[in-house]
Amino acid sequence: MVPIRTLTLGVPEPHPLAADVVAKGADALRRAEAVFRDAGYEVQTLRLSTRPVFGDMTPTAAYARDLQAALDDAGLTYLSLGPATSGVETIPDLLIGNDALHCTVRLDGNTAAARPAAEAMLRLADETEEGFGNFRFAALACVPPGSPFFPAAHHEGPANLTVGLQGASIAVGAAKEGLDGLTERLAAAVTEEATPVVRLAEQVAAELGVAFGGIDLSPAPNGPDSIGAAFEEITGEFGAPGTLAVAAALTAGIRSTSLPTCGYNGLMLPVMEDVVLARRWEEGRIGLHDLLAYSSVCGTGLDTVPLPGDSSADAIARLLLDVTALAVRLRKPLSARLFPVPGTRDGDRTAFTSEYLTNTTVRW
Repeated sequence: MVPIRTLTLGVPEPHPLAADVVAKGADALRRAEAVFRDAGYEVQTLRLSTRPVFGDMTPTAAYARDLQAALDDAGLTYLSLGPATSGVETIPDLLIGNDALHCTVRLDGNTAAARPAAEAMLRLADETEEGFGNFRFAALACVPPGSPFFPAAHHEGPANLTVGLQGASIAVGAAKEGLDGLTERLAAAVTEEATPVVRLAEQVAAELGVAFGGIDLSPAPNGPDSIGAAFEEITGEFGAPGTLAVAAALTAGIRSTSLPTCGYNGLMLPVMEDVVLARRWEEGRIGLHDLLAYSSVCGTGLDTVPLPGDSSADAIARLLLDVTALAVRLRKPLSARLFPVPGTRDGDRTAFTSEYLTNTTVRW
């Protein structure tokens, strides 16, 4: 059975959220988790997705601390505050010291926020342990509400339940027979694996009295459970000729099922969350422009990309604008979760201790 990366509950109540809203959300997620576990599924995380906080109020560090305390009491470690279009410079104040909170900035139609977003990334790098605060912050362009994956998740409308898979192994299996017919094989394999997940999620949502918001079929990797390995079944090396074609074929397969989907529903290429991608990045086989090119036919944009700690805000802002331009031009959801690594220069190696990240080199 494919692991469930996340069960995400969309919370309709406006900010400021009372502690009992968090507690009730946690209880609903645990009930959902129990059903999936009883059916034999591994459920890795439980998450709350909220309305954009900046649309409801001017959030303060004190409010962020109160939310963190409520989450601690409820035993949850993920809550999204949604995307900001203004007040971006205050986002680090909300995230620093509050490790369960995630927040984003929306750049489509709001390109003036690119520089403040870049400055926020540099501040999170400097003021959180190992710069890991940037795991919980990203810049978004054309990303609608309803994704179960963080940090991009944000909610709109009545309460709902969404599901995100860790499905890299499905793509690897489909790729073993080569590029010819890959789209059809992946669509069939994803449908076979995900259909019982959808049926169970629909049942659970009905029992909880919430809507089922869909499933994000993006084959999220997790370290050695690598999406890069699917490419290398065909190209021999991620970044070699044919990589773009494989990305397009895999994405087409994900998007050609008849399942009720949500979120990115595309290919994720997070550099430091995938051992193959981290290795090819370190070897110089792939770079920022390669990842942007692949994003034109697949999924989420630039994700967990390690940059030198001495990167300038201007350079990071220009990179964010590149991602935004691609998203707007192609009318597709893209995001940028970048990691300026404190104390490093181009060519240095990262030293993250997080189990979620694979160490590699920092560079532009």
